[in-house]
Amino acid sequence: MQKRFNIKAVAPNALKAIIGLETYLSQCSISKTTKELIKIRASQINGCAFCINIHTQDAIKSGETNQRIFLLSAWKEVEGVFTEEEKVVLAVTEEITLIQQKGLTDETYTKALQFFSETQIADIIMAVTTINLWNRIVLSTHLLIGESLA
Repeated sequence: MQKRFNIKAVAPNALKAIIGLETYLSQCSISKTTKELIKIRASQINGCAFCINIHTQDAIKSGETNQRIFLLSAWKEVEGVFTEEEKVVLAVTEEITLIQQKGLTDETYTKALQFFSETQIADIIMAVTTINLWNRIVLSTHLLIGESLA
């Protein structure tokens, strides 16, 4: 696979807009751990090795355990590893990432309301949407592990 083009060189204003989303997310109501779980899980679903590589490293630097990262793709099958709040976030992540299946279901949204405010749910949705955007850019431009978006 050969890199196609540098998104920053070709569409710098678009990249600035996405970085604006990242700036918002860096200060939003959800924890860094939650954001990294979202980024890793969506990237796993989308098959984005570049993003999986970056966000697993970031998660470890932020104190996430290897075990939780290893089990993330099978989170529904394990007990005692992820909190109920994290399981809801992961369900939201999967349903939005796989939007063509059902989208964010009423059942999952109702569960989310048990743990999160509407502002927090909005931030979770924005985090999921933003990593899906990055995944699509990276996969479409064939950005390889170790390369830079800049």
